[in-house]
Amino acid sequence: MRGTTVLPGTPCTAPEEGVLPMHRLEVPMPNALPFAIGSFDTIGPMSRADFPHRHTFYEIVHVTAGTGTHVLDLARWELAPPHLCVIAPGQVHHWEDAVGLDGTVVLFTEDFLLDHPGDREVLRGFAERPWLTLDDHEHDRVARLTADLHDEYRRGAEGFQSVLRALLHVLVVRAARLPVPAVAPAAPGATRPAAVADAFARLLARSDPGLWSVRACADRIGVTAGYLTEAVKTATGRTPGQLVREARTHEAKRLLTHTGLTVRQVAARVGFADPAYFCRFFRRETGLSPGAFRRGGEADGGGIHHDHRIASIARPEPAA
Repeated sequence: MRGTTVLPGTPCTAPEEGVLPMHRLEVPMPNALPFAIGSFDTIGPMSRADFPHRHTFYEIVHVTAGTGTHVLDLARWELAPPHLCVIAPGQVHHWEDAVGLDGTVVLFTEDFLLDHPGDREVLRGFAERPWLTLDDHEHDRVARLTADLHDEYRRGAEGFQSVLRALLHVLVVRAARLPVPAVAPAAPGATRPAAVADAFARLLARSDPGLWSVRACADRIGVTAGYLTEAVKTATGRTPGQLVREARTHEAKRLLTHTGLTVRQVAARVGFADPAYFCRFFRRETGLSPGAFRRGGEADGGGIHHDHRIASIARPEPAA
């Protein structure tokens, strides 16, 4: 995925009022990796951000202490550590009333998964249940693994990049063994339909208003709409149209829950020029009008030369 990392000093501001901030890893190219690991303190204040925002990168959090609530998309998860949480690019999250929050934060982009590309599919499988409470045995296993990751990252010894990728792969696979509805990684030599379906899923995850149609996605991938339909149905059992409607609805829910945008503005953000048509679409998909959902919604439910490390993620500057 291109554009997931930026040079130090690039502001991560919301492009216009009412748009959720998008945070990116700052990578002092060409030496740094699109990867970082540390505690909540060493990663920086954004690791505890109390305002809704998105990432262009994955975040795996091993929470070992603290009280409060983690809000991820439309679900609220009460802290009762230890936990393991997986946050995917494009998801909206923040920490609410968090006190004494501690643990390990692992950040990486899709580019970092080049040795184990199948992990992308596994990571997407966490979308349904991203928040896991660990028993003592699993907590110890995760703690040892993240300690090894942190030690490799800190030392930067010869060959550390491949070791980091291998250890991250182990972390992802072990997390998928926990009671989560994960999707198995594609086997080596996967068929072209599977690759097309994978590319389609990545496009929808971007929440790009220019990609809210099957034809737009097909054009971006470089296949016909008919072939895209066949490939996605083969891989998922569902049509691209169903998945596009689901993605648009989910994005609308995010915006209604986490922003003060009007219904008209939300409609425009998810590709509807006619707000009335958007309202009919939203009611058909959810059983609620946008206004009713908002009122009672599902809220319950700068680097050093030759240094591969990323010091922190800075909070975006306030919009002028």
